[in-house]
Amino acid sequence: MKRLVMVSTAFFLVAGHAGAEGKAVECAGMAMLGGAQLVCSHVAPKAPTQFCTYSWSLHSMNNGQQTVEGSFMLPPGAKNVTIYQGNGFDSAYSNPIVLCRGRKDHR
Repeated sequence: MKRLVMVSTAFFLVAGHAGAEGKAVECAGMAMLGGAQLVCSHVAPKAPTQFCTYSWSLHSMNNGQQTVEGSFMLPPGAKNVTIYQGNGFDSAYSNPIVLCRGRKDHR
């Protein structure tokens, strides 16, 4: 599992800001060697806390398909936060889908 963490962290660092400008959250997911991990970072210091949902279709080691999903909040400055980690998967059917929306503070 340590190798999975190192590989996914390296992938995240290399992928960096490859997405569209203005995104406050960047995520990377990897499924291999029996495990799966999704990590995210808040990359826009001036953006508010982000409320995000994710969905990820994974191939299980017993030749089945499983979709994992959930939600999380990511405050400004959060880096390489493990959002999902599981075992029993050897590959991914799709890239993780992560949708985020900034939370506006009501003052």
